[in-house]
Amino acid sequence: MSETVVSPVRIGRLSIGALGVLALALGTLQTVVDPALPLLQRELGVSSGEGALVSNAVLITGAAVAPVAGKLGDRYGGKRVLVRLMAVVSAGGLLAGLAPNLPVLLLGQVLQGAMVGALPLSFILVRKHLQAGESQLGMGLVMALFTGGGMVGTLTAGPIAEGLSWHWMFALPTIAIIAMTLVVARLMPHDPPIESEYGIDWPGVVLLSGTLLAFMLGLVKVTGDDGLPPLAIGALAVVVAALATGWVVVERRAASPMVDLRMLAKPAMWHACMLTIVITTSFGMVSFLLPQLFGVPGDGYGFGADTTDIGLFLLPGAIAGAVSDSVGGITARRFGLRAVVIVGAVVTAATTTTLVSLHTAEWQLVLAKALAAMAAGVGTTALLTSAATAVETRDTGIATSVLVVTRVIGIALGVQIAAAILDSEADPTTGLPTESAFVTGFAVAGLVAALSLLVVRITKKKGAQA
Repeated sequence: MSETVVSPVRIGRLSIGALGVLALALGTLQTVVDPALPLLQRELGVSSGEGALVSNAVLITGAAVAPVAGKLGDRYGGKRVLVRLMAVVSAGGLLAGLAPNLPVLLLGQVLQGAMVGALPLSFILVRKHLQAGESQLGMGLVMALFTGGGMVGTLTAGPIAEGLSWHWMFALPTIAIIAMTLVVARLMPHDPPIESEYGIDWPGVVLLSGTLLAFMLGLVKVTGDDGLPPLAIGALAVVVAALATGWVVVERRAASPMVDLRMLAKPAMWHACMLTIVITTSFGMVSFLLPQLFGVPGDGYGFGADTTDIGLFLLPGAIAGAVSDSVGGITARRFGLRAVVIVGAVVTAATTTTLVSLHTAEWQLVLAKALAAMAAGVGTTALLTSAATAVETRDTGIATSVLVVTRVIGIALGVQIAAAILDSEADPTTGLPTESAFVTGFAVAGLVAALSLLVVRITKKKGAQA
């Protein structure tokens, strides 16, 4: 069925602003757990492993929900699905804010994980209601404010939890989400659903969600404190491979597949996925290593910073990431996607390599985080906006959700790799990571960033042959 071309209904600054503030509130709610995790463990009387599960619940659910939300938004309209999804997120935030124990808090976090689906849904609305050049700016703005919300959550979680209670650090962002959802529902024009003679590919939905859930849960378990025996790891790998294979088979045979594999085969899409996973893996390593180094007791190489100080040290990097997200699409249009990715890879590789020998002063780490965040933000947002505008409008939601999930997986991989490096070289007496562990981590992050250059070269050759 051919796609009907409809002129976009122009939307004003208030509508875009409401979407942006909603993204800001969602980013805040997503990150409040991280700096307050030690406090939550003390208040609830749980172990560090159980605390890590609280932190990972949103990530795991989000990876499974994002592509489903994007597909439903493409089919039934971004605004319609977004409002309903925000109802789920709001229920999760309120449940977490009232949670008396760990199981209830975990349930609230699982429901909050649906927030990751808000990004592709917002991109659908921006793409449908703005012209091509403006839509890239709008997508960048939404991504920037979501990133900025992470900064707000990191900085405010501690003061709110200590001044009021930890329940309020969930409740306050949730109240803002409810308010902004009502504003979006009021101001944003309806985007009509796309008519189709076929129904939703529910087998594809179930298999893709199952694949992502199995992969993310496996990643958390394999790299956790207790780890998994080799036999269990092998069984888990077989399960993930079987689910993924089943999904591909179903999508190839479906009359109206959840993800059109021909869309994924487009150079713009698979190039973007390959580069996004490499860029975000390197950035995830840096994002984990720097706070850990700030927090290590100052004994020759650490700084012994507390939670509030760490938040302040990371603030310039959060600002740099938010700014870079907002200009990624424009930069790619001005200088070319390939040039943006190459410069970002060079900056990140040079930054992390420099950290191998220069990590003895706070300003060095602060500058490194800002440079890495800027490079990763510009690169991944440029890839996302370029891929989004390269597919048909009806595929915007699923295309952007695939890249959002790729971004989430890459960051999770980077964090877990960095954690494994620190654990493998921990001091047997104190249990703290040694300086050599951080040096190894920075060196590996630099190598991963440099891998982006190889991926760019490979994709360029493939594109020339196509």
